[in-house]
Amino acid sequence: MPAGPGAPHGLRVPASEIVEQFSRASGPGGQGVNTTDSRVQLSIDLGTTTALTPPQRRRVIERLTTRLSGTVLTISASEQRSQRQNRAAARARLATLLRDAVAPRVERRPTRPTKGSQHRRLASKRQRAVTKLSRRKPRDSD
Repeated sequence: MPAGPGAPHGLRVPASEIVEQFSRASGPGGQGVNTTDSRVQLSIDLGTTTALTPPQRRRVIERLTTRLSGTVLTISASEQRSQRQNRAAARARLATLLRDAVAPRVERRPTRPTKGSQHRRLASKRQRAVTKLSRRKPRDSD
């Protein structure tokens, strides 16, 4: 994974830490549908991986806690008929997920509305009030 926020030197997960499993995928496949193990599942134990520093590990586990089984993250891909294409898709999905989880959250800095936006808001409120007043029944003057 290239360098970015939260990972200034990038991330490189050793291939020995990624467990790949292949199984038969449902869906189209033609004659090879019963023989091709095209579905790919990648698993990585985030608690023991050497690719993450301790602060990165805490951040990733905290953000991905709903997707984890213990500390193991599993990604699967079965969109393509080819095992090779599904493997590439799963690796890309894993990289995107880790990149987003490692990046620090950007806090929104509160700003004040501009004078122009305040004037436009008040003018539209006045216009709306005039519109509603014109819909009233005329008053009887005795």
